[in-house]
Amino acid sequence: MSASPHTPQNTRARTPRVSRRVAVTALAAALLAGVATTGAAAADSGAVAKAASGQDRPELQKAIQAFVDSGLAAGIQMRVNDERGEWVGSAGVRKLGASAKPPTNGLFRAGSVTKNVIATLVLQLVAEGKIGLDKPVADYLPEFKLDREITVRMLLQHTSGLYAYTGEFRPDGSVEPGIPASGQDWVDNRFKTYQPEELVRFALSKEPRFKPGKGWSYSNTNYTLAQLLIEKVTGRSIGEEMKRRILRPLKMRHTVMPGTTNIPGPHAHGYYRYQDADKQWKVIDVSRQNPSMTAGAGDIISTTKDLHTFFSALNRGKLISAKLLAEMRKPHPDSAGIFGSYGLGLYVQNPGCGTIYNHNGSATAGYSALMYSTPDGKTTLTASVTTGDRVPDLAAFPKLLDNLLKEVFCGAKTAR
Repeated sequence: MSASPHTPQNTRARTPRVSRRVAVTALAAALLAGVATTGAAAADSGAVAKAASGQDRPELQKAIQAFVDSGLAAGIQMRVNDERGEWVGSAGVRKLGASAKPPTNGLFRAGSVTKNVIATLVLQLVAEGKIGLDKPVADYLPEFKLDREITVRMLLQHTSGLYAYTGEFRPDGSVEPGIPASGQDWVDNRFKTYQPEELVRFALSKEPRFKPGKGWSYSNTNYTLAQLLIEKVTGRSIGEEMKRRILRPLKMRHTVMPGTTNIPGPHAHGYYRYQDADKQWKVIDVSRQNPSMTAGAGDIISTTKDLHTFFSALNRGKLISAKLLAEMRKPHPDSAGIFGSYGLGLYVQNPGCGTIYNHNGSATAGYSALMYSTPDGKTTLTASVTTGDRVPDLAAFPKLLDNLLKEVFCGAKTAR
């Protein structure tokens, strides 16, 4: 997830914290706020599911329909890969005012899923001896004059204490604004292009939240710096490096990073509900937006199939060594929240039947993503959620997510 006022995050540190109730509500809002082209969209998700797996799985269809019924989603597409095969389905609508369901092969803005990709790239460079995980970031990026106590590990784990340029939450749950990232301000600036260096320098103009390594606080600034670190060490753009190391080897043909203003293929439309200057509620289509405001932290565009391919490969040990994968999976004790506890670019969670890993995403208004896997990479859940014009029942989110995870990873007998 990417912390910003319209995509709030469970921001925790050893300084005064947001209350548990505020944090859960904020996280629900965060998840559900609101390349090459692929083929035509499927018209009926039930038919797609049967064709993909050879069997119907009504419990999965019911679980995603619940998100739509609660108002948390205008549309949702989901892919599950497990011992029973592959199931794909969708619920809700592709576009407000229309009846077609979201395309199950559609592209979408995957938000902070980007962070897991960036962390993987950094750890590959660690394996090659080009980056030291516990070396000062200032050794690689001296131009920012960072505190020398901030290490590469701290960037990936969100323990640097650096201010989040998309905004911070105060202890009472209110927002301290960063760059224009919510409401009318964001709407007016949603096509603006930001340079990664510009975002970092803005963050560094603010007081850090705590001393390096002395707390935990989710901050997009960490991962924008991680992108710049990758580019500095390799001498190539983040897009080129991702293609070389991940997209081409895994044949992920429908993933784009940095993201683009237009989604380059079939997609569901995402909407953003906000109050204008006159305090009137409005809803606009935000399928087109410039994602540069979350460079390296939330600007990826992908598909459920590509995310399955990536996250399964990562957890199978195909992208980084077993030793570095173990480092990635070590959670920080202060990071616990609704999605689990944070390691190096992923969350560690237990839905009641064993450990699973995730990094969900919602860096931009209108779109969210789910990406989950078992430790062996054999069972995965990947999904895209788009928001619409309804007022969502945020209180329903934790239960609906828990039910979905239990259906996929625990089996229907343990679902609640």
